[in-house]
Amino acid sequence: MLYIHIPFCKQACSYCDFHFSTSTHYKSDLVNALLKEIVIRKNELHNPLQSVYLGGGTPSLLDASELASILELVNAQWGIDTIAEITLEANPDDLTFEKLQELKSLGINRLSIGVQSFFQEDLTFMNRAHSSTEAIQCIELAAQTGFDRLSIDLIYGTPGLSDARWIENLRKASSLPVNHLSCYALTVEPKTPLAKGITLGKFLNPDEDQAARQFEIMQQLAPELGFTHYEISNLARNDAKAIHNSAYWEGKPYVGIGPSAHSFNGKNRRVNKANNTQYIQSLKMGDCMHELEFIDSKTRYNELILTGLRTQRGIEKIALIQLGKEYIQHFAKARKQLKNPEILQETETAFILNPNQWLFADGIAASLFY
Repeated sequence: MLYIHIPFCKQACSYCDFHFSTSTHYKSDLVNALLKEIVIRKNELHNPLQSVYLGGGTPSLLDASELASILELVNAQWGIDTIAEITLEANPDDLTFEKLQELKSLGINRLSIGVQSFFQEDLTFMNRAHSSTEAIQCIELAAQTGFDRLSIDLIYGTPGLSDARWIENLRKASSLPVNHLSCYALTVEPKTPLAKGITLGKFLNPDEDQAARQFEIMQQLAPELGFTHYEISNLARNDAKAIHNSAYWEGKPYVGIGPSAHSFNGKNRRVNKANNTQYIQSLKMGDCMHELEFIDSKTRYNELILTGLRTQRGIEKIALIQLGKEYIQHFAKARKQLKNPEILQETETAFILNPNQWLFADGIAASLFY
């Protein structure tokens, strides 16, 4: 499983704290550095790849030749399975008919589109580069071009977003040829324009009760709209679950290429330097600046609990067994101390958090931590 981080955006969204630059001055140098890192890290993945994910940032800002050079090298290094999920994150304003045809010709078969809202006032608040009209048009164009794996992001809990408008966002999404939704509550991250605006009194703080209510609305409406709510923030219809993200939640190894990208080999986590210039320079010297975080058994247990409770799949018993008797016993004891035994439903293979408790998943996870 491979993730490639493209750290460029047209403009800064008010809420975003991901690593990106609004200057594309070093774009060609960055692409060359990505290619060098791919070569250097050849032995870290088994082939062929089942998933390639180009994220960011805004990968759709790269032109066809740049994307082709990346994907061709990936295929040469590891091979890409004929049924692999090849995802590209994109913004609606980049997805012209010509661009979509280019992406399709490169073998990209899944788009994750940053819609966020179908209402212009929300997009203005978030400082998004696209319009509400472009949000709808790009999805229809993508389907016409032959993309049948379409995911969109939506944000709820934004100041001024009424429940009625949130419902309309969900219904609009379901009326379009979209088979996957990633829905996130607005969070205030330090050092973002949103955080600064709240401090200055320009924006209201997000309302936790509003966000909780809108999460529950999403849960209740999903079956009617034909979606399965398979992870706290993710919904799919026609079994179009995200292969790439599901692998993260299942604790599978992956390699992350690019500045700020994370990797996990089952034993330790690697984090690349979140600085474009330093990333480029280090690859020119034949290396990639990064830090290693060694994951001990306690951390692996806690991460298993945290991710397992987020999914319909649950905490798998085999994963607990692999951690050892100490952790099996701790889990059993902590589970008995839960206030309501119905919180965790036991099946033959897993312990699954009751969906009506998903709002409280983090707190429940903390009570089960080692």
